[in-house]
Amino acid sequence: MYKIAVLVSGGGTNLQAIIDSIESGGLKGVEIVLVASTNHNAYALERAKKQGIDTAVIAKKDFESEVAREAVLLQLLLDRQVQLVVLCGCLMIIGENIVKSFENRIINVHPALLPNFGGKGFHGLAVHEAVLAAGVSTTGATIHFADKGIDTGEIILQKEVVVLPNDTPEILQKRVMEDAEWQILPQAIAMFAEGRL
Repeated sequence: MYKIAVLVSGGGTNLQAIIDSIESGGLKGVEIVLVASTNHNAYALERAKKQGIDTAVIAKKDFESEVAREAVLLQLLLDRQVQLVVLCGCLMIIGENIVKSFENRIINVHPALLPNFGGKGFHGLAVHEAVLAAGVSTTGATIHFADKGIDTGEIILQKEVVVLPNDTPEILQKRVMEDAEWQILPQAIAMFAEGRL
């Protein structure tokens, strides 16, 4: 089995897309061995527990330093022999030790077509608010390698989504998730598991 860890901070809709893809047979030979959250109250933890997946909380407030938090996370990943780390709305900058240990084995899902609408502050609804404010006709989602920067790693997959005249940030967010993120994230994981990346 190809072992993946999913890092989350919120509701875990992308985590659910991975779970659904594994259960439907779309993602063959892939196992989620850990769901780690930066937030004790993340609904993603409930999703994981329902599936019998190991969970861990790595909330900033529980650690005396970022170095200590990173060390615990790295050990969790190594103990479970994780082969790929998947960032799904994880509001934590992944430190250099983890990036080095898992070089080209950490991917992030971003709710826009990078390099546009990426970088510091561009997460959650803020991305979709910026897209609408810019008046662009298309947006989408990107799966990319995570490196030392924010949303700067090499792009793996992208999928476009049309911006409609009556879109609100919430409506656009939902469409980007359903029509792009939930489709290309399992595809990218499959590419890793099958040795195509």
